[in-house]
This record gives sequence, structure tokens and C-alpha cells, in this order.
Amino acid sequence: MADLVPFTDNFQDLSNTDGYQFEFFCERCGNGYRSPFQRNVLETGRGLLRATSGLFGGALSGIVGAADSVMDRGTNSQAKDKALTEAVEAVRPHFHQCRACSNWVCEEVCWNAEIGQCATCSPFVTDELSKAQAAAQIQQIQEKVKETDWTAGIDTTTRAKVSCPHCGAAVAGGKFCAACGGKLAATVFCTQCGTEMAEGTKFCAECGTAAPA
Repeated sequence: MADLVPFTDNFQDLSNTDGYQFEFFCERCGNGYRSPFQRNVLETGRGLLRATSGLFGGALSGIVGAADSVMDRGTNSQAKDKALTEAVEAVRPHFHQCRACSNWVCEEVCWNAEIGQCATCSPFVTDELSKAQAAAQIQQIQEKVKETDWTAGIDTTTRAKVSCPHCGAAVAGGKFCAACGGKLAATVFCTQCGTEMAEGTKFCAECGTAAPA
């Protein structure tokens, strides 16, 4: 009975007609390791036989055909199983299977050796502490910013103008338009009744009070 091949679901078969190679991935971070390339000895021999038959032809071509038939029926399954077994052993030191979630994770980044589980099931204390400190710092910054009066010196009672009333150009403050030089007159309110007065109005339309100078 043939030996069992260790099984894992986190690898990709990169084998081709020249040989065997496999890439194993961490199921947490996605980092991977490729096993050493193993040349397919049978395929190499078959290639040499084909080259020889091309030179001599005839009966030798029949021998090559028979050899191809035998090799194709076997599909090199035993050789590939052996190659996979050796690949698993080659990358085994770089991986651990977490007993909590069953995922295969890399030792360098995702394995919490102190607990014996992956970093998802048992996060690193220092990492969690660092994240908590950063989150708290951001929250404290936001609270400090809210305590600061950012409206000092800003007239919040006057409607802001985002475009020049004369040429329509966008403005970013000031008393005159940077595009046409027109005056960016602020909205005027009646000093008596508080009614908003249109630009250029000399008297309030509600109470007749003169517009402020």
C-alpha cells in the first residue's frame, strides 16, 4: 500500500511538464512560500528519447510511442505524490495549524507562539494595546478640538458670499472681488426692526429707518 500524502488546503500546484513545485499560503495574511523546484526525471528521459528518435526515426519512433503510452497512463502520480510529500516537509517549519480555527498560518507573522494559536484567535497583546492607545488618542484629539472656539473673529451673523455679485467669480473672502474689483457688500439689516435690506437700499422697507452707513 502506498504511503499517505499529508493533506493541506492552502497550497497551489505550480507543477509543469518539466517538474514539480508547490506554493503554500498563510490563511490569515496571505503570505506564501514556494517549495524547491523538483525536476521530473521521467519527462527529462522522455525528452531525450524524442530527440534521439528525431535523428534516427524508424523503429526507434515506435519505442518512443510505447514509452509515451506507459508514462501517460501513469500520469506520474507516484512521482507527484512524492514531490508533494517532500514539498510539505520543506515548508512545514514555516506553518502552524491553529487548533481553535484550524487555519494554517505562517510562523513569522501570524502565529502566537506564547498562546499556541493564530493571531486571529489569540491576538498579540502589544498589538492590541497599540491599537487601543491609537484609538484613544484620536478620540481625545477630537474632544480637544471640540473644546476650542474655532469661530473667534468670524462674523457668523452675516450671510457668507461664495461668488461675486457683479461678475459671478468664486471668492474666498475679503471686501473686494479679486476678478473684477467689485465690492463684496455684506448683507445689511435694519438697525430698528432687524429686517434684511437689499444691497443699495437707503431706507428700510418695513419701518423706514435709514440704512446704516
